[in-house]
Amino acid sequence: MTAALSLPPLLLLFLGLAAGFALGLFHFRSLRRICACYVEGQAVRALLLQLARLVLAGLVLFGLARLGAGPLLAGGAGFFLGRVVIMRGERKVER
Repeated sequence: MTAALSLPPLLLLFLGLAAGFALGLFHFRSLRRICACYVEGQAVRALLLQLARLVLAGLVLFGLARLGAGPLLAGGAGFFLGRVVIMRGERKVER
């Protein structure tokens, strides 16, 4: 942990943003697969995937919080940006 705190603050913010963005992309893209599992009658698999998705999000955000408020806020912003990207893609698919 000490090595991460010795990184420049701007680099920590960028790493938080990148980690949050990647997490957001995965988190919201995986919803399509979870919904498909429910539709196919695989409720147990869908619940396990949902649990794994939430645990992963919690662990990444916890790790960012351990780095400080800046990286956590940047991670949250990246997570939201990942959601925006996925939602735009889904809207294009619907049309």
